Amino acid sequence: MTMIAVNYPEGRISLEQRRVLAETLTDAVLVPEVGQFCPPAREGFQVRFSEFSTGHMGIGGKLLVDTPEKDIILINILVMDGDWRNEVRKEVIQNTLSSLAQALDVKEPSPGWWVSFQVIDEGSWGSRGGVLSILDLLDSGVFTEEKAKAIRNNFS
Repeated sequence: MTMIAVNYPEGRISLEQRRVLAETLTDAVLVPEVGQFCPPAREGFQVRFSEFSTGHMGIGGKLLVDTPEKDIILINILVMDGDWRNEVRKEVIQNTLSSLAQALDVKEPSPGWWVSFQVIDEGSWGSRGGVLSILDLLDSGVFTEEKAKAIRNNFS
């Protein structure tokens, strides 16, 4: 189960761009998380888009309403505990920024686009009326054998 929250200034991302990003941001995290491209696994991902007026976002100590030339977007990624070694996190962050740049049709990500990555501790995630565990999902067929083994080793 993964949540991706995209926060941006009002009007910065169009409906069509959000449609693209809902899929590409999901896959930017999904592939490194499960070890393969697996469309059925997308059901465990939620992407939430939040627009803020330029009077409600700031960077560098100034509101965007006062510095309209700044291009800021904040993406927060929350994932279940698993195989999140630094190189896997790096891949997710790079995939996320690349997907955003492609969807917004820019050559490269803005320095004001930030991605935070947070792992939710085992036992701290709930759905379906109870607490979920990444371990419960390992035999679902979504994860590659190598990725499932790495996750199991992480909890040994």
